[in-house]
Amino acid sequence: MHPTVAAVTDRIIERSRAGRAAYLALIEREGESGLRRESLSCGNLAHGFAAAEGDKPAIRGGRAPNLGIVTAFNDMLSAHQPYERYPAQMKVFAREVGATAQVAGGVPAMCDGVTQGQVGMELSLFSRDNIALSTAVALSHGMFDGVALLGICDKIVPGLLIGALRFGHLPAILIPAGPMPSGLPNKEKQRVRQLYAEGKATRAELLEAEAASYHSPGTCTFYGTANSNQMMMEVMGLHMPGSAFVNPGTPLRTALTRAATHRLAAMTAEDRPLGRCIDEKAIVNAAVGLLATGGSTNHALHIPAIARAAGIVIDWEDLDRLSSAVPLIARIYPSGEGDVNRFHAAGGMAFTIAALLDAGLLHDDIVTVAGASLRDHSREPALDGEALVWRDPPPASLDAAMLRTPAEPFAPDGGMRLVQGNLGRATFKTSAVSPDRWTIQAPARVFADQNDVGAAFKAGELDRDVVVVVRFQGPRANGMPELHKLTPALGVLQDRGFKVALVTDGRMSGASGKVPAAIHVTPEAHGGGPLAALRDGDMVRVCARDGTLSVLVDAAEWAARTPAPEPVHAMGTARELFAFMRAGADDAERGASAMLAAAGL
Repeated sequence: MHPTVAAVTDRIIERSRAGRAAYLALIEREGESGLRRESLSCGNLAHGFAAAEGDKPAIRGGRAPNLGIVTAFNDMLSAHQPYERYPAQMKVFAREVGATAQVAGGVPAMCDGVTQGQVGMELSLFSRDNIALSTAVALSHGMFDGVALLGICDKIVPGLLIGALRFGHLPAILIPAGPMPSGLPNKEKQRVRQLYAEGKATRAELLEAEAASYHSPGTCTFYGTANSNQMMMEVMGLHMPGSAFVNPGTPLRTALTRAATHRLAAMTAEDRPLGRCIDEKAIVNAAVGLLATGGSTNHALHIPAIARAAGIVIDWEDLDRLSSAVPLIARIYPSGEGDVNRFHAAGGMAFTIAALLDAGLLHDDIVTVAGASLRDHSREPALDGEALVWRDPPPASLDAAMLRTPAEPFAPDGGMRLVQGNLGRATFKTSAVSPDRWTIQAPARVFADQNDVGAAFKAGELDRDVVVVVRFQGPRANGMPELHKLTPALGVLQDRGFKVALVTDGRMSGASGKVPAAIHVTPEAHGGGPLAALRDGDMVRVCARDGTLSVLVDAAEWAARTPAPEPVHAMGTARELFAFMRAGADDAERGASAMLAAAGL
């Protein structure tokens, strides 16, 4: 192993020793004496198989493994629309190997693309807790011997994993549906967005560009949180190998779903529970994969939260140390020109896993769903006639503009830095930002609402060197919404030659791009965090090179300042129903979860 990866792993293992031991003891007890089908009363069991039709005798007799399907299907979310037919298909596939399958339950699935810049985005992060709770409700019936998790997008995969990990004595597999075919190039979409922000394109032109980009069933093709999720499931060994980026509606996609169902049925007779698949090494693999491919900053929240559900503690210092050692070997939009389909064609996850294993950057010795080690996941699926086979990845990248080896990377580090100082701690994603913009020192312009930033931009008030500060956007203030709506305006200012940066206790999308940003600032402004003391005109320094996030104000004056009054957030769009989650949420660095905080995890 690379010495830094090994040292960080050891640090996480040592820090997690007590919590991990308690978690493993929990799942061992649950596996031996917890809720399961054979312990149900006759009335319980009869309710559980009443609607199982042809599968009723097998479930009733307890002579076949019964697979629980937890699905995030809805047909408003393009990535999840293909899941509509999966349960019916999976029931047939299960019968082929003497098993049965039932839909255990459904979970909500928000589309951040639909809610971006809207008040509904204030529900987005906490939908992860909701999904985890819904997954737990689905599995609480005790009817199942294995778990199939159908989910792809932003908060959905982390939520499914967190919920399933509390039933970690059961084997589980994640089954993706794949990205939509490539549409309008992302750079062109970005160009039209910026023209619209400047008033140089009409709304009709903007809508036409967006519709040509997001155009069919399947995951959006930029490398945001959804596709970063799929990458992480591959490097953690939780998919059938090579499943992540096969397009929906293809024979290969169906063959992979069939293979996943068969594999899950087989896992019910093996010692391969989810709680042992996701260990400290698997969590480090997720972080390494994220850094090596320039993935979404949202995972600075999700990786710690997933880890906590398995008794593991990882923090931003761990991510920062890993970033210093893990080279950037993929450039997928917004870090590069091509999308995930082009990445997949260049060698995709099979090549990526093989290259990172060869460089000692991934742990091979993890428990995966489909092999003896992670090396078994460095192979590509293909159809040989009607048979599903796996082949070795190409010996070299088929597109050096998209994918390289660690020996010849795009950048020597993983591009996710910890910045800290008298304004708190934050995440800075460098992989999509030109190195000449990694340091910005400029007067602050302070806002408490992203819409006010847009108004100031249109009024010409930001046409200068500026650090735009958007505060009271943390988990306890308003649910920590993504502020990707700011990207076009800030990009225009940067293109005009100004030095521009964003500082916020909110989030940016996995699609955030070329504007330097210190995000997830913790402590958040709500409750008196340092951002609450900033004033317009304060000189702020954000530097990814030396890890600085500071206001250049005399220490005595800074200490004497009174925090700004907190804005009153309006009710509506059911935001009031999430008040208990906002009140109970913990810090961004721990994952910003009310549920995990309340559980003492």
